[in-house]
Amino acid sequence: MSEFVLEMRDVCKSFPGVKALDHVQLRLHPGKVHALMGENGAGKSTLMKCMFGIYKMDEGQIFIDGEPVQIKDPMDALNKGIAMVHQELQPIPARTVGENIFLGRYPMKKALGFISIVDHKKMYADTAELLKKVRMNFDPKQKVGELSVSQMQSVEIAKAVSANCRVLILDEPTSSLTANEVEALFRIVEDLKAEGVAIVYISHKMDEILRIGDEVTIMRDGQYIGTWPASELTTDDIITKMVGRELTNLYPERHNVPGEVVFKVEDFTSINPKSFRHVSFDLRKGEILGVGGLVGAQRTELMEGLFGIRSHTSGKITYKGKELNITRPKSAIDQGVAMLTEDRRGSGIMGVLSVADNISISSLDQYLDFGISINSKKVEQLVQDNVKKMNIKTPSSKTQIKSLSGGNQQKVLVGRWLANNPDVLILDEPTRGIDVGAKYEIYCIIEQLAREGKSIIMISSEMSELIGMSDRIMVMCDGRVTGFINGADATQESIMALATQFE
Repeated sequence: MSEFVLEMRDVCKSFPGVKALDHVQLRLHPGKVHALMGENGAGKSTLMKCMFGIYKMDEGQIFIDGEPVQIKDPMDALNKGIAMVHQELQPIPARTVGENIFLGRYPMKKALGFISIVDHKKMYADTAELLKKVRMNFDPKQKVGELSVSQMQSVEIAKAVSANCRVLILDEPTSSLTANEVEALFRIVEDLKAEGVAIVYISHKMDEILRIGDEVTIMRDGQYIGTWPASELTTDDIITKMVGRELTNLYPERHNVPGEVVFKVEDFTSINPKSFRHVSFDLRKGEILGVGGLVGAQRTELMEGLFGIRSHTSGKITYKGKELNITRPKSAIDQGVAMLTEDRRGSGIMGVLSVADNISISSLDQYLDFGISINSKKVEQLVQDNVKKMNIKTPSSKTQIKSLSGGNQQKVLVGRWLANNPDVLILDEPTRGIDVGAKYEIYCIIEQLAREGKSIIMISSEMSELIGMSDRIMVMCDGRVTGFINGADATQESIMALATQFE
């Protein structure tokens, strides 16, 4: 009997123009949390998709309890005791929590003696029991589309736990969770460890890795670098092994100098009484205004209101003294306002289209000959300029964007908006699910844009990011602005004090 519940040996996987995995090893002990780390594009998610049967390996073997196995597809993986919570959530919004959790394996019962139908009563009873087990207080019959992103992620975790798996893959499981939800997840992880489940934990949050990890495997550029006991590593050790060099500063030096007030929001109130209300703030030329607050503070909803995605009942937006009439996203774009959304996969990238299509899609009307035909040469030049400026790692501009790493997808989306030359750029969680090296590149791009005179609004749930990148920080709680903090004076305690200032 092998000491490993699962082992992957010499795994290779190639895509057109790139070798994603090059003879990678992974060995999982039962009852241990195995952290898998590396920069975006290192091959972590690709390796897990090979384990879970989403991708077919070009070379290599998988062993369970020392016996070689073939994993044909995700259902086969589930049957073999492997479950996975993906970084990019793909729930069915129109179905209930219970239906999402038991998708593809509904409890059945006989009707009319010979027809099998879904046993909804048992399904919802089992869902309620499961949610209770994992300390999640949801209604099993609630539509998943009514939940927040963090709640959807919690449902996906409950779904994986329900499979009674022996190996659980958690790919960036805390990227959308509040501090309390993270603690609840860690309790679930400890319970699963006690039951002998091997957990693969992918995260870019070093404090989480060092807190709950037992072993750490590091990958770089599709290659296996090594495995170490977590207790023997420091944050600096992990970063150096991940990027192949030392990162002395997590944030770039900032040389932007905020100027005069150019963008002003007054008494902005949502049509939804439970959302943002009576919000007022101003934004200076060349300023990075951080927006902090806990999940549910209505930060995203406010920015979507300013961008014309959500309706408002009162309020005024002015740019350089001129009132802006923003009723939908196109009118925001036409008036110099751009927004990078929080949900990169759901409302950002167009996965089946190329990098070139994703960069140029919002500015094609600027490259028409005689107003009727697209000038392909000018569009390609725009794309190449952005690929170079953003340092986007892609085999070619024709590569489908879904095959790029999360960090490179994010840079493509920034390039898309810059092609419109906006005056005000709203960035909602711009580094969510991105590794430390790619984060630094995004920070450098943000700082450069501010230095060029762009006005930046940056929502972030990472307080260290807000403090490291913001000239000022606006904090929200329960739909209201509770205060402003000078970036140089900000501390995690001062942000949290305002973020919990309920009425």
